[in-house]
This record gives sequence, C-alpha cells and structure tokens, in this order.
Amino acid sequence: MSFADSYVARLREKVGNDLLLLPGASCLFVDAAGRIMLERRSDFGIWGIPAGSPEPGEDIVTAIRREMREETGIAIEHVIPYGFGSDPATKSITFPNGHQCQFFAMMFYAEWPEGAVPVTSEESFEFGWFAPDSLPEEVMPSVPASIAAWLRFRATGQFQMF
Repeated sequence: MSFADSYVARLREKVGNDLLLLPGASCLFVDAAGRIMLERRSDFGIWGIPAGSPEPGEDIVTAIRREMREETGIAIEHVIPYGFGSDPATKSITFPNGHQCQFFAMMFYAEWPEGAVPVTSEESFEFGWFAPDSLPEEVMPSVPASIAAWLRFRATGQFQMF
C-alpha cells in the first residue's frame, strides 16, 4: 500500500501538517550473528528500523506483518514484543514534507529468515546489518533507544517501556 492510499494520508488531507498522535509498530530483525538489520529510509536518507502504522481494522500484529512485507518483501509469522516506545524526545518526528507526528509504538523483534534477501521498496533505498554497538552515524532518533531497550529485554526478559 502506498502512503497516498493510507489512513494517515486521509487524515493529512484534513489536518495538514499539524501534529498527529499515531499508533505504530516496528520490528528489529536479528540475524544468527546478533546483528540488526536497518533500512536506509527514502524520506530522510538515513538509517532506521522498519516500521509503520496500522490501518483501520488491523490489530498491531497484523499491521507489523503487513508493514514488514511491504518494506522488506519478507513475510514474517513469529514476532516477539519487547517494548513500547512513546518518549516524545525520540518518537516525535517532522518529516521532510512538514508532516508532524508523535508515535506510540509497539516494538517487536524477529529472527531474520536464513538465506532471505530484503527487497527495497518506495520506502527504503537499501538494507544493512549492524552490530548493536556499531551503528552507522546517521540514524533516526529512535534507533539507539530502541536497540538499547531490546538489549535490556534480551538480558532481563522484562518488557521495556521507554
């Protein structure tokens, strides 16, 4: 689904660039070596975690599965929630087109299917694999906090609120 066809696009027709509070979901893909996949986003040109917002009638798990299929070309079945991010310092974004959003996002992770190759879309220029302690310099503001929360979850088993 393209942005022009989305629920958020229909809201934007009514509210313009004003701040929207939006539900969201993201998925950290982790490979067998413990590296995390990031996508170079087409809107900002920097690295981020694949993510998106639910459409009307979707639950959050259906939304993250759809978003990951749209953004990476990979169908995932098993996603594990590890946290919930809502800190305005990292979850508030002004997009290059002027749209302002604050996201309230369920954070998932999933094992990357061995041998699978992500496919770029209109939302991503490329994908890369990074060690959690060796991220690229230019990342979306939420990336370090999301990865730190995942590492805390992995170490403690406790759901993270950040």
